[in-house]
Amino acid sequence: MEAMDLNQVKQLALNFIEEVWNHQQYDKLDDYLHHDYVDHSLPTALPADRVGLLKWLQATSQSFEHQTLIEDQVTEGNKTILKVKMMMTHIGLWRGIEATGAQVSTTGYRFYRIADGKIIEHWAAIDGNVLETQLKQKVNKGCQIPE
Repeated sequence: MEAMDLNQVKQLALNFIEEVWNHQQYDKLDDYLHHDYVDHSLPTALPADRVGLLKWLQATSQSFEHQTLIEDQVTEGNKTILKVKMMMTHIGLWRGIEATGAQVSTTGYRFYRIADGKIIEHWAAIDGNVLETQLKQKVNKGCQIPE
């Protein structure tokens, strides 16, 4: 397969975020993921492959209505990194916190390596602790006694 140019690498990652993450078009995973795909950012309880990613996507979508916004992107060769902001509405159980309906957000990075026109590796640094703190603040709105 012919190597992708920078614009194709960049667009592949953008389209993946839009179609799979933002629109939950899980049937398109095979369009984006290489058969040797490895996800280095999944929780250890999940396999680091396409199946693990699908389970993570489904779990995230059960806990949150979510929209990933791309704030910046740098692409070089067959690699691209995205600075992302995730806008989320809490609709289901997450980290032991029942649905609050709260609107929360977090930021982070997604790094993709491309091979044969598809995503072969993914790393992410998304701050879930920020979400947890925001949700706990929404739940604990009662009277606070200073220490």
